[in-house]
Amino acid sequence: MPIKLVTGLGNPGAEYARTPHNVGFRVADRIAERCSATWRAESRFSGLVAKAKWNGMDILLLKPQTFMNLSGEAVGRLARYYNVAPADLVVVSDDADLPVGRLRVRPEGGTGGHRGLQSITEVLGTKAFARVRVGIGRPSHGGELAAHVLGRLGPEEEEVLRRAEDAAAEAALCVLSRGVDEAMNTFNAEGATVAPTEDRQG
Repeated sequence: MPIKLVTGLGNPGAEYARTPHNVGFRVADRIAERCSATWRAESRFSGLVAKAKWNGMDILLLKPQTFMNLSGEAVGRLARYYNVAPADLVVVSDDADLPVGRLRVRPEGGTGGHRGLQSITEVLGTKAFARVRVGIGRPSHGGELAAHVLGRLGPEEEEVLRRAEDAAAEAALCVLSRGVDEAMNTFNAEGATVAPTEDRQG
C-alpha cells in the first residue's frame, strides 16, 4: 500500500504559531496527536516530519519550515524520497475567501492566490492533489489582508477556528481512509462538525 502524505501549511517561528495563516500547522498537530506520532526535524526535507499509522495505512505528516511561499520545496523533497504520488497527498491550508471556521474539501483545483499552494503546484507540476481548506475570513472594514492572516482573531472567532481545526483533522483522515468524495459530502456542508468515525490508530 502506498504511503500517504498530509502537509499542513504555515510559517515557522513562535510569532506565527497562533496566526490564522498557520492553521495548517495546527491541523497537522491535531492529526499527530490522534495518531500518537512524534515530530522530528528533518533538514534534508526542510521540514518537521512525523510518521504515523492510521486505519492500517502508513502516513507521513509534514510541516514545511521553509516559510509559506517555498512550501513546495519541502513537499517535493519528501514526496520524491518516499515516492508519494500527488493522488496520495492532502494539503491543509487557510482560506481567506471562506468564513471563519468553514471547511472546504476538494480533490484538486487552483491556488486561489495562496502562495503555499502555488509553490506546491509549481514544484509538483500538477494541481491534482487533495486539499482541505479552513476558512479564516477576511478583515473587516477594508483592513489589510496581510495584517489579518498574520495577526490574531478575536476570542469568539478563535474558538470557532479551534473547533474547525479538529474537524479539518478529521476531514484529512477521512480523505485518506474513505476517499475525497465522502470527505466532501461530510465536511463541506455549512456548519459541519467533526463526524463520527470508525477509523482508528494502528
